[in-house]
Amino acid sequence: MAHLSIRREHRATRRVLRAQLRRRTAGMRLASSCRRRPRSIATMAIAAGVEKNTAAGIASGLRSVAKRIGLAPAQTARTRRTVNGGRARKTRTVFRYTLAQVRQLLAAYKPRKAAFVDAAARIAAFATA
Repeated sequence: MAHLSIRREHRATRRVLRAQLRRRTAGMRLASSCRRRPRSIATMAIAAGVEKNTAAGIASGLRSVAKRIGLAPAQTARTRRTVNGGRARKTRTVFRYTLAQVRQLLAAYKPRKAAFVDAAARIAAFATA
């Protein structure tokens, strides 16, 4: 009977390791996608390791900076997808930015909130790497 419990433990360990590998692979895929083509500011923040709520906030701040300095997005696309992966009722316009544009926005961005200061540093490190 001891060998059965060892098999179960081995199976559980392998399951955990596979889940970790999937998460790491997804993160690397997202990061390389951000380096290859224009993505939304929030997506780049998430790829840099920023939490989702903070990413939404800093993306809003960076869009304000873009408006202030007159930086237009790299690409405007029409999409029928929602953020949660479903289908939207209406098509909407989406704005995407290149890493070079995000670096330019970060240079002009002066956050006050501690979480945003940390997030800006993470995104800057991601954008220059």
